Amino acid sequence: MSVEQAVAALREAYRTGVPCPPLRGALLAEGDVETAYAVQRAMLAGWVAGGRRPVGAKVGLTSAAVQRQLGVDQPDFGTLLADLAVPDGDQTSMTGLLQPRVEAEVAFVLGADLPHEQVTSVDVIRATDHLLPAIEIADSRVAGWDISIVDTVADNASSGRYVLGTRPVRLADVDLRLCGMVLEHAGEPVSVGAGAACLGNPLHAVAWLAGTLARAGSPLRAGDLVLSGALGPMVPVTPGAAYVARISGLGSVRVCFAGEG
Repeated sequence: MSVEQAVAALREAYRTGVPCPPLRGALLAEGDVETAYAVQRAMLAGWVAGGRRPVGAKVGLTSAAVQRQLGVDQPDFGTLLADLAVPDGDQTSMTGLLQPRVEAEVAFVLGADLPHEQVTSVDVIRATDHLLPAIEIADSRVAGWDISIVDTVADNASSGRYVLGTRPVRLADVDLRLCGMVLEHAGEPVSVGAGAACLGNPLHAVAWLAGTLARAGSPLRAGDLVLSGALGPMVPVTPGAAYVARISGLGSVRVCFAGEG
């Protein structure tokens, strides 16, 4: 099994826009999450060497149903890059997206470091500067989203782009466990959920991420952006469509997609 071969397969998918076959089995051993993260780190090192800038992290697999589907009992994480941010309300090109899906999330912007290996919700509350509503444009370089935990971890937790709202909200002003979410397309709800769908509370997801990254030697720092995980089911993107996420207490965020042409 080869880290280098898995990296090459993912890079080719990025280059050509053609998804690759699943990495598990052929290039990475089933269930070998440690090696999958080595692939993710190698991909990130190449991006940084090319001048791209990490600005934070995202948590994936925060839904109990998705965890059961992939046969895992914990979330995963990936890195957010500055050049993948889409301004609120803007149109984003389909170019560079292979098979995008959208989901609504709560974004945390940190005002203090989270350096400890054991992190509590209180630590996260104290470290959070503000919250923003967010739409994650998830994507997969693996054909047909035929992914296991190994495939998605290696593929930077199936990261694509992300859209952030522009009105900061204090964490104390929102009940994150109970906050409701509606993701709309053409004025119709296409995904609904609440904060409790994200590991019981998005605070729990950020605490898990902070401890995991600290143990890996790369803790979250002041100024970092964290996408805490989906509040409802992902929705496949329709080219030419617009999507609006409304999260109670946080406001709304919107993104449009260019037509396929």
